[in-house]
Amino acid sequence: MYIPPAFRDDDIESIRATIRGARLANLVTATAEGPVATPLPLFLDESEGDHGVLYGHLAKANPQWQLAPIGHALAIFGGPEAYVTPSWYTTKQETGKVVPTWNYVAVHAYGPVEFFHEPERLLDVVTRLTDRHEGPRAKPWAVSDAPADFIAAQLRGIVGLRIPVVRFEGKRKMSQNRPEADRIGVAAGLAASEDPGDREVAPLIPRPV
Repeated sequence: MYIPPAFRDDDIESIRATIRGARLANLVTATAEGPVATPLPLFLDESEGDHGVLYGHLAKANPQWQLAPIGHALAIFGGPEAYVTPSWYTTKQETGKVVPTWNYVAVHAYGPVEFFHEPERLLDVVTRLTDRHEGPRAKPWAVSDAPADFIAAQLRGIVGLRIPVVRFEGKRKMSQNRPEADRIGVAAGLAASEDPGDREVAPLIPRPV
């Protein structure tokens, strides 16, 4: 990922927060047949290894796990993002030398990928994923709510994956390269937008304290 110095995010807590906040990731592996990608939910076990370990699962019918990866796998996590119109820049009125851009948060995680089939490990992964997404609900559903034989049959249809992370790349592109007046205009424009995604980005724009 291309990361100009102004947009680099090396803060591990910020990176972990982006991963926790991402509802869906993309798993990318290079293979002899070319790159292969699968969108899927992943979670980071922060207690394992130096950088944590990512866990998830694929459908057994998905060919990605059967294609030997070349080098490390890449997991891509996206955070808040929004289109930025030049109309919000003070510089537009001053010089007119402005163009549109996009503000966004992204994390790339790299590491060797391991695929596994053991039922007990698969059950642990699907249970932890389920608890993560069901937890905030008023009446959370649990894997144990379903019949054990049904869950066992479902587990036979998936393949687990484990990625010990060796490197993170974090990018937080939030108009840091613009003059202060332009950043204030971007934040105000996003905050006033009817799009809830735009309003989520607004408080992330650096402004004077």
